[in-house]
Amino acid sequence: MGKMQYFFAITLLACACSIQALYSPSDDVVELTGGNFNHKVINSDQIWLVEFYAPWCGHCKSLAPEWKKAAKALKGVVSVGAVDMDVHGSVGGPYNVRGFPTIKVFGANKNSPQDYNGARTAQALVDEALKAVQRSVKDKLNGRGGSSRGGSGGSGGGSSGDAVVELTDANFEKEVLNAKEPVLVEFFAPWCGHCQRLEPEWKKAAAELKGKVKLGALDATAHPNMAQRFQVQGYPTIKYFRAGVKDFNSAQDFQGGRTASDIIAFALELHSESVEPPEIMELTSNKILEDNCNEKPLCIVSFLPDILDTQASGRNNFLTVLRELGDKYKAKLWGWVWTSAATHQKLEQALGIGGFGYPAMAVVNIRKKVFVGLRGSFSKDGIDELLRSIAVGRGRTEKLTNGLPSIKDVEPWDGLDGKMPEEEDIDLSDIELDDLDDEPKKKNDEL
Repeated sequence: MGKMQYFFAITLLACACSIQALYSPSDDVVELTGGNFNHKVINSDQIWLVEFYAPWCGHCKSLAPEWKKAAKALKGVVSVGAVDMDVHGSVGGPYNVRGFPTIKVFGANKNSPQDYNGARTAQALVDEALKAVQRSVKDKLNGRGGSSRGGSGGSGGGSSGDAVVELTDANFEKEVLNAKEPVLVEFFAPWCGHCQRLEPEWKKAAAELKGKVKLGALDATAHPNMAQRFQVQGYPTIKYFRAGVKDFNSAQDFQGGRTASDIIAFALELHSESVEPPEIMELTSNKILEDNCNEKPLCIVSFLPDILDTQASGRNNFLTVLRELGDKYKAKLWGWVWTSAATHQKLEQALGIGGFGYPAMAVVNIRKKVFVGLRGSFSKDGIDELLRSIAVGRGRTEKLTNGLPSIKDVEPWDGLDGKMPEEEDIDLSDIELDDLDDEPKKKNDEL
């Protein structure tokens, strides 16, 4: 029995020694703990390679010498750290660490680290770290650099080039309550894992919605007054305010999904409530064409039949269809224009109009230099089907190689029925029919 106890003690001692020997203070690997992780990694401007490991893990032991070599080579360039998950398991919680070793690259956005799944050699690790440095430098050159919102003081995602508005107790009224547009507000805590996972989705949505709906973020741990006022009890909590006049009682709870697409879809619904339907502009000048096509995400160009073919009632029926669809898709901020058949023939040629008769339609993306022609019926259902397919990225596009041609100035439609041009009356009283009968005879005599 004594021998067994001795053997067990020796085994425990050996395990303890192996644990202590994985990384030591003399290595260039920084020991990361629950107490220093935020300070050293999250709040740092430095790029970090972090290994989440368990001392008993065989793969972790195999990695250790390569990890040390990489740390030595990267010293002064990229920080290299390690978290003992047996002791500091809570550190890996927000990052979905489920196996060992797990390696993450903490770049400029510390709350959205990248998984490293490459080779477990010092050279491969160094190469990956240097790529992260290059990405960070390029982002800073392009104005996208900046620390994450997990920094001290709890910045709300308000880094340079970020569309998310950093909210505080001091600026909340100005940025939210005084805003004319709809506003979505995220109340977050820097240590909250769900908040960290939401952050990149929130930023992506904010960039897409810029100019339509404002997205803000407030660190409830740094600005508790506002969080208390809205009775925030968990993180993240999202509140929204409709367009127009707002006060503290205007806030409503957002219960939708937490992906960028979910947030964008909801926000666009809010936006559509406040957007005026577009005017269906007649193409009477090149400026109208440029304003509605060059300055819009898409422009819908309609070619209506000649006024003599439909008269005012028929043309107004077509325009009513276009207005109804313009109202339905008003949140898209598309341009809507129309012209009469054969008025701008170069434009018709550029958009492949011809052979299908009138009315006709083409949907133009001038930035991508492509268009899609209407092949179905020029009706509310037919056009709606085309626009829905385009909105979700379907539809066969055609090249608009040279862009849209310039068009000439024309007089606008007066809103009235068309009239056939009056033919000039010919006075036949002075013409002698006998003279006409003699003409062929005279010519024959001459021959």
